[in-house]
Amino acid sequence: MVDLETSKTEEAPDRTTRTAALWATAVAVPVTLIVGLVAFLTIKPEKSEEPVKTPQAIPSTPVRVDAPKLDAKTAQVCLAVTSQLPAQIRDLPARRVSAGPEQNAAYGEPPLVVSCGVPQPAMCTTVGDTTPGCVPMDTELLLTDQVCWYGKNEAGTAVLTTMDREVPVRVTVPETYENAAQWANEFSETIVKTVKSRPGDAMPSACA
Repeated sequence: MVDLETSKTEEAPDRTTRTAALWATAVAVPVTLIVGLVAFLTIKPEKSEEPVKTPQAIPSTPVRVDAPKLDAKTAQVCLAVTSQLPAQIRDLPARRVSAGPEQNAAYGEPPLVVSCGVPQPAMCTTVGDTTPGCVPMDTELLLTDQVCWYGKNEAGTAVLTTMDREVPVRVTVPETYENAAQWANEFSETIVKTVKSRPGDAMPSACA
C-alpha cells in the first residue's frame, strides 16, 4: 500500500530546487550580457590623437615669373627640361606660370620656382676677386645626384643654380621650406636626363 502523504512530502524539495535553478539561470544570463558589454566598451580602441592634415590651399592665379628670350639651342634644352618635370613634388602640386611655361615651372604655395636658361654663375678668378656676381673661390658647392649646385640666400629665399650644366637651371625655394638643397635635389634626375654636362675645362673644380 502506497503512503500518499510520504510521496507528497518527498516531491516538495525537488520542485523548490527546480524553481530556484530557473531563477538563477534567468538572472545569470542578463548579468553575463551586461559584463560582456562593459568589457567591450572598456577595450574599444582609443581615437588617434594625430592631427588631420588639411589639403594645402593653392591659388588659381599663375605664379609671376620672368621669361627672357632664349636662343634656339637653349630654348630646345629648356623645353626638354620642363616637359619632363613631374606634376607634383612631394606634396606640392604644379602651378601655372605667368610667362614662358617652356622654360619655367612652379609648385605649391608659397611657390617653389624652377627656371631654365638663366645666367650661368661664374667663379671668381682669385681669392680676393671683387667682380660683381662672381662666386667666391672658397664657396662650398653642393654635389648631389650628379648635379653640382651653387646656393645663396636672396630676400627670404634660397636660390640654387646648377654649375655643371651647359644650360643652367635655377631652383628658388621659399624660406618656409626646410632644407632647400633637398628640395632642389628633387629636380636632379630630370636635369641629368635632359641637360648635358659642361666641358671639362669649363667645369668648376669643386664639381668634379
